[in-house]
Amino acid sequence: MQDPQGLRPASPLRPLPNLIFASRWLQLPLYLGLIAAQAVYVVHFLLELWYLVVAAAGSQEALKHLVTSIGYRSTAEVTGLNETIIMLVVLALIDVVMISNLLIMVIVGGYETFVSRMNLEGHRDQPEWLSHVNASVLKVKLATAIIGISSIHLLKTFINADNYSDRVLIAQTAIHITFLLSAMAIAYTDRLMTPQPHNGEH
Repeated sequence: MQDPQGLRPASPLRPLPNLIFASRWLQLPLYLGLIAAQAVYVVHFLLELWYLVVAAAGSQEALKHLVTSIGYRSTAEVTGLNETIIMLVVLALIDVVMISNLLIMVIVGGYETFVSRMNLEGHRDQPEWLSHVNASVLKVKLATAIIGISSIHLLKTFINADNYSDRVLIAQTAIHITFLLSAMAIAYTDRLMTPQPHNGEH
């Protein structure tokens, strides 16, 4: 008996297709691993923020840690925080946040797309982009996020340009441009593959 829409009820999958379809759950440990990586980033963020606050209070040990972590070098001895060090540390913190956002997109979007529905419809905290996420949308969003992360790294390099060779500066700029062109190509390819409505259709 057909349902009111004229569709036959779904028949149970045969054993082999059912096994193949169930294999999607093998991705679950991967997403759980990314959640663990997210936790590591949170700890790293809080530690770097703590070192920044303590260095601002006058701790030379915290200042030494920050200078080492950001790769800052100066011809004069560094005895306290300056604008460049603060800017580089803040950019490093922003970098952690952007990578964390990328992880969230991969974890939530990837699980929703490739593993199982999360049934977040109507939830007040449902991400706006999740309502229409698919593999193509996820690729474009990930490419955009990677460009943002690359931009932060490039800005950090230019601020601290005296400590890098021209070869490194040119290479990082070329890599960033490559990311940008790749994202544009992915978005253009996705647009070509998306069916366009005919004239008169709404």
